Amino acid sequence: MSPLTLYQLVALMLLCLGLFGIIKRRSLVGMLISVELMLNGAGLSIVAAGQLTEADAVLSQLGTLLVMGLAAAEATLVLSIIVVVYRRFGTTKTSEVSTLKEEL
Repeated sequence: MSPLTLYQLVALMLLCLGLFGIIKRRSLVGMLISVELMLNGAGLSIVAAGQLTEADAVLSQLGTLLVMGLAAAEATLVLSIIVVVYRRFGTTKTSEVSTLKEEL
């Protein structure tokens, strides 16, 4: 098995673990961690493809930096949303947050 195949399998495993976490987690923070796992798998895949093929390694590193920046921005935005949901409903469990509009 080539090193590229092994890296791609690890990246696929991270993607599958993240997808499983999104489906099974009931907490918003757990879902955020699962999305971060998926983005880390994508970054690993991009770097491995750039380093182990004839493609330009600099472009793959820049692509991975873009994915990391996207993950940081996404984490900041989602954490602020989680804080607002917790202040409003008193919990971060998705099953208990059923409505975003206050009933009068």
